[in-house]
Amino acid sequence: MRISNGRHYIDGDFVVSASGATGVVEEKATNAEIGSYALGDEKDVRLAVAAAVAAQPAWAALLPAERAGLVREIARRIEARADEFTELLMRETGGVATKARGEVGAALSRLNISASLAAMARGDVQPSPKPGKLALLERIPLGVVGVITPWNFPLVLAMRAMAPALATGNAVVLKPAELTPIAGGQLLAEVCHEAGLPPGVFNVVTGLGPDAGEPLAAHPDVALVHFTGSNEIGVRVAGIASRTLRRTSLELGGDNAFVVLDDADVEAAATCGAWSSFDFQGQTCITSSRHIVHRDVAEAYVAALTRRARQIVVGDPMRTDVHLGPLISAVQRDRVHEKIVRPSIDAGAHLVTGGTYDGLFYQPTVLTEVTPDMPAFTEEIFGPVAPVTVVDTEEEALALVNRCQALVNAVYTGDPMRGLAFAQRVFSKNVHVNDAGPRPTDADDVDLDEFTTRRWIGIQRNALSYPDWAK
Repeated sequence: MRISNGRHYIDGDFVVSASGATGVVEEKATNAEIGSYALGDEKDVRLAVAAAVAAQPAWAALLPAERAGLVREIARRIEARADEFTELLMRETGGVATKARGEVGAALSRLNISASLAAMARGDVQPSPKPGKLALLERIPLGVVGVITPWNFPLVLAMRAMAPALATGNAVVLKPAELTPIAGGQLLAEVCHEAGLPPGVFNVVTGLGPDAGEPLAAHPDVALVHFTGSNEIGVRVAGIASRTLRRTSLELGGDNAFVVLDDADVEAAATCGAWSSFDFQGQTCITSSRHIVHRDVAEAYVAALTRRARQIVVGDPMRTDVHLGPLISAVQRDRVHEKIVRPSIDAGAHLVTGGTYDGLFYQPTVLTEVTPDMPAFTEEIFGPVAPVTVVDTEEEALALVNRCQALVNAVYTGDPMRGLAFAQRVFSKNVHVNDAGPRPTDADDVDLDEFTTRRWIGIQRNALSYPDWAK
């Protein structure tokens, strides 16, 4: 049994929660118990933050090469245990092997890219405000970074904040999602411990959001709260952190659109659209939740999308012939079915295929005749559902795209320049032309300004004249 099982990682030790209580970790496909996690509360958070506060100055004072070396050592340790991480990710998240292996690879990439931040220029020389004065602008770490992660990509989304925060001299307290506390928390703590991180530099407190996550967001010694998750909880986290005017970094959801214009290659568009809506059961923040299709190609597109949906095999991801695994929980399944699919059908949407489930295994679903007032259009679905809304013009499509908050939108067209012109009028930060999904490189996510702050230093190098009254 892992030494981390049912324990927090605080100040270099694996410890039970202050209450002594634990929760059960289940394999999503079988409901089999695969471990336990400590049910942390405010007492555990206080201990973890205190350890991080004490350890951070010495960590920041290390030579950049030393910090970078330790961050790279974490990557080497994860790579050495890649099979273990992959299996746990499959069991905890319900994702298939390709998804789990891809997540491990992305985590390694983020660690190695972030390690380079330690050696980047710490600042620059600014124009002097006075004669003979040297003005320096240097980057300094924020201090303690609190990281609250979701269940869909627990390892790589922990790395998205943890790796650059550590590389730039911050200490970290991580609160992983209670549905995936092993691969995204406990096992990660073991790896950091083995890599030789100084005690207190990295800490893990597991538990429920209200009991452990909210106290972490509220702690006055946490300089930055980095949260990835739903809009609803993100607003709550930001509100808690704002009480003491601390920084927040929020990666929230969005009702992403996949637009198919009248000149698109329908088969190619359907392949991309099916992948974007159904991969990992549609449980990502970059999933396409709205298919907005020009009427001239709508019939052919729906037929092509439906063929792809019907050939997908749903089942236990530990089997090699399965394409999609289970949804993460009964709560999520009921939200998808009872609050989005069924009400949309009752409101007039047509169920082409899917719309059924066995336990947590939800069949890929295609809905047509979806209007902009239906839940299938207005809500981020987070399930394997592709709602199709038909439009008559490109301008109508653009208006519907910009109607909803989105993280990543996409447009498919036979003319890339037409797609570029369309993308330039889309409001979301990320837009794909003839593609969908994440941005192409992990390096795009590394932002020095997120984990450091700028400090201006003025050094007067010779005497200045002051007024007589000051002498």
